[in-house]
Amino acid sequence: MKPQVVLNPPGDRVLLHSCCAPCSGAVLECLLSNGIRPRVFFSNANITPTDEYLKRRDELARYCDSLGVEWVEDAYDHELWLREVAAGRENAPERGARCLECFRFRLRRAALYAASEGFDTLTTTLASSRWKSLDQVDAAGESAVAGTGVLWWPQDWRKGGLQPRRSEIIREQGFYNQLWCGCEYSKNQ
Repeated sequence: MKPQVVLNPPGDRVLLHSCCAPCSGAVLECLLSNGIRPRVFFSNANITPTDEYLKRRDELARYCDSLGVEWVEDAYDHELWLREVAAGRENAPERGARCLECFRFRLRRAALYAASEGFDTLTTTLASSRWKSLDQVDAAGESAVAGTGVLWWPQDWRKGGLQPRRSEIIREQGFYNQLWCGCEYSKNQ
C-alpha cells in the first residue's frame, strides 16, 4: 500500500539529490503523488569503482525514465572526492567526519546546480537511508545552500510509511540494491 504523506516544500521548484535508485523509489513516488515533479541530480563522486558508479547511475536512470522524471548527472571525479573529502579522514568511522564532509561535497554541488538552473529548493534521498545520520544530512544541506539563494528542505524521507514502501519498490522494480554507500571506506566497514 502506498503511503499518504502530505508534503510542504519550502519552495516551488525542487531539485532532488539522489544517491541511488533504492533510496529514490519511495521519495519520488511520494513527491509525484503530491504533485511535485522534481529534477533528479545524480552527484556521487564517492562511488568506486567506476563499474559500481555506472550500475547505480543506470539503475536510477531506468527508474526516472519509467516515471517520466527528468534526471541529470554531475561530473564524476572520484580523485577530487578523495582529495577534498577523504584525505585525512580515511579511518573515520561510518557516520563520522568523512561522511559529513562527503554529504557537504555532494550537496554543495547540487546546490550550485540548483541555483544555476533556477531551482529554489533542494532535498536529498540521503535522508531516506536508515544508515545515514539525519543530523549530518541536514547540517550538510544547510551548509551546502549557504549563499546560493536555494532553500534547504530537511525532509525525513523515512517517516509516514516511506521506509517500508522503499523496500516494496526495491522488490517490485528488481533494483540493484547495494549494501554500502559506495566509497572504498564504507565497503570495508
